[in-house]
Amino acid sequence: MLLKGSGPGMITRMPRPEPPAELVEYLVRSCPLTPPEAARVVADVLGYFSEAAPDFVRRRHRELKERGLTNDQVFARISAEMPQRRYMPPELSLRQLRRIVYG
Repeated sequence: MLLKGSGPGMITRMPRPEPPAELVEYLVRSCPLTPPEAARVVADVLGYFSEAAPDFVRRRHRELKERGLTNDQVFARISAEMPQRRYMPPELSLRQLRRIVYG
């Protein structure tokens, strides 16, 4: 998970939870990876996709502006990239979870 750091434009990562064991086992069976390598790959991919949509937009805006793109170019690029991303689901309370199931 990404968090804003203390300096301008700084991003720091929170410790990641243990990657799903069944996914690690699948990668070990299907790829030439050791269990620790597979766990690291899974953690890296999950970390990459743990960024919230507003954080992604702000980060990409900053990166693309640093490359010299205009705002029109930046927002067009971000708009095209967003459907390719996956975002963290919202945190739901127990009550919200129950309402999803029981209405």
